[in-house]
Amino acid sequence: MATNKSIFVCQSCGHRSPRWLGRCTECGEWDTYVEEAAPSKKDVAVARSVPSTVVPLAEVVEERASRWPSGLDLVDRVLGGGVVAGGVVLLAGEPGIGKSTLLLQLGDRLAGVGTRVLYASAEESPRQLRLRAERLGCREAGLLVAGETGLEALLAALDQERPGAVLIDSIQALRSETLDGPPGSIGQVRTCAERLVGWAKEHEAALFLVGHVTKEGNIAGPKSLEHLVDTVLTFEGDRSAEFRLLRAQKNRFGPTGEVALFEMRDVGLIEVKDPSRVLLAQRRGNHPGSAVVASLHGSRPLLVEIQALVAPSNLPSPRRMVIGLDTNRVVLLTAVLQRFAGVDLAGLDLFLNVVGGLVLKEPAVDLGVAAAILSAVRERSLPEGAAFLGEVGLLGEVRPVSQTEARLREIGALGLERVFVPRVEKRNVPKGVSASMLENIDELGPLVFGS
Repeated sequence: MATNKSIFVCQSCGHRSPRWLGRCTECGEWDTYVEEAAPSKKDVAVARSVPSTVVPLAEVVEERASRWPSGLDLVDRVLGGGVVAGGVVLLAGEPGIGKSTLLLQLGDRLAGVGTRVLYASAEESPRQLRLRAERLGCREAGLLVAGETGLEALLAALDQERPGAVLIDSIQALRSETLDGPPGSIGQVRTCAERLVGWAKEHEAALFLVGHVTKEGNIAGPKSLEHLVDTVLTFEGDRSAEFRLLRAQKNRFGPTGEVALFEMRDVGLIEVKDPSRVLLAQRRGNHPGSAVVASLHGSRPLLVEIQALVAPSNLPSPRRMVIGLDTNRVVLLTAVLQRFAGVDLAGLDLFLNVVGGLVLKEPAVDLGVAAAILSAVRERSLPEGAAFLGEVGLLGEVRPVSQTEARLREIGALGLERVFVPRVEKRNVPKGVSASMLENIDELGPLVFGS
């Protein structure tokens, strides 16, 4: 039973009700009421009686965030330089992607550099956690474990142990006694997160929360949870593939978009120091349908292989199956190729795949996707040691992309000898790399095949 009085708040318009309603009486939306703990009248009165402190911006004292290394170099890179005291990190990803493995290895490394760490396992028992830790080689004595699903009991343990880092796996498995809702409900997730964040800020402890991505694509349910934390890290990749990509989608203490590549093995996650070379290590040269693109992830460019396959279709509407790319953008590219480059895809099924299980969303890979499709249709391989870089517009024009020079440096560092890029006024091409420039997509065929 609930120990404090609760209210129900509409997530669409903010209307409050003393009981749950199927439809909001204010905005008319259905199933939007969420249970929340109601503040006492005394707390509200005290909060309203204390005026805010107002000072000029120029007089605000500059305060630098206190950081320390996590023991995982790539995680420090994604976090913006290390773990922040009092910083709250939300680690999100689909179930089974490796979040718990990464969190346990992170806790072991933090304990190894002298940080007192408490791992709150709400989904596994301490015995199960130890079996996994032995398999991963995690044996640091400074790593404390609590198999707890109750929020109040966990907060009491935190007050007693005073760890420097707290790892919660997962926020959807915790439950507060102040609410009647089950674990994982919107009210429980938000209440548990708010109280844990408040404890971390008060005691200047680093807090890591694991949040599963729901079938709707949201992290641990509502988007509001992402606004409570300082950093949102997403763990991406195909569970059947060997590579995982850790990406910073939000970071108050560093740049967003930074990525780190890990390889999943029997002994856990292994950091990949040179991701472009690893991703292209098993590429088959001189094979139709294979193209290399320079995709930017944060400040780091990655060279990735895109594979295309076409086959005669027996269906009225040929299939367009895409893995690792935006399906809608691929459909637009096929239309542009048919209209402006004379590529006949009628009656052909098209299959596209990004090797390594990565997901490429930026338009800078358009030219590489188009080259892979063109190569597959003509059954002719693209030039050996070539990379492609450029955005393709609906009128067939090839447009420049951001941070071209950084991508070109990565292409030169990997030993590629030729790059196909949009035509612009200036281009700092690395020594040993020749640039083939084009303005429209109809120039792609003559440039790569000579006809």
